[in-house]
Amino acid sequence: MVRTPLTPEERLRGERLGRLLREARGERSMVAVAASAGISAETLRKIETGRAPTPAFFTVAALAGALGLSMDELLGRCAAGPAVVPLIA
Repeated sequence: MVRTPLTPEERLRGERLGRLLREARGERSMVAVAASAGISAETLRKIETGRAPTPAFFTVAALAGALGLSMDELLGRCAAGPAVVPLIA
């Protein structure tokens, strides 16, 4: 199976998601958050660094739950333009 290359917008959206998750994780370790979400620390690292810009829905939902974020908030902030509002005001 050949995967269709990601568009520049999909890559930017993945980078925004990673930035938001890193910010929400704060001082918590990557290993602890990943374990709480039921994913590997390597998967979380790839998402946070933009190397996995289109993670599965259930992976994002699990991370949102582990970090106390709503899916609506993540969607709104990741779909926003380049100027992303800080998660913690």
